[in-house]
Amino acid sequence: MLNGPAIILTLKVLVIAVTVLYAAAILAIVTNRKKLHGRLNTAFFFLTVTTVVGFELLLRLGVDVAATFTPEAREALRIHLYFAVPSAIVLPAMMLSGARHWKVFHVSLGILFTLLWIGTFITGVFFLPHSG
Repeated sequence: MLNGPAIILTLKVLVIAVTVLYAAAILAIVTNRKKLHGRLNTAFFFLTVTTVVGFELLLRLGVDVAATFTPEAREALRIHLYFAVPSAIVLPAMMLSGARHWKVFHVSLGILFTLLWIGTFITGVFFLPHSG
């Protein structure tokens, strides 16, 4: 059923899955496997963008994800978006800088993105309600 709690639960599962992929990309670069790092980051990028676009389409189709949220849950969503929106903005720049081999800029953006993603993960997985 297409309702807010079901969408939030699906998003939580997707965030956990792509976080594992992102962790694998970090492990790949730490172990000096640059090509694998790039491929994993590319997969992470496209899966994340697909999820964001899909979520936006659901919102545009009129699904009120927060319709059953308490005031506390709405506050949790607002805080979550403080991390999720900037990470979505930084992600394309990080991908471009990696593809162009702008190492210092890419690493700087990677650190910023990682901090934002940690906030996105924690606030999204642990604080957003997924039951009606």
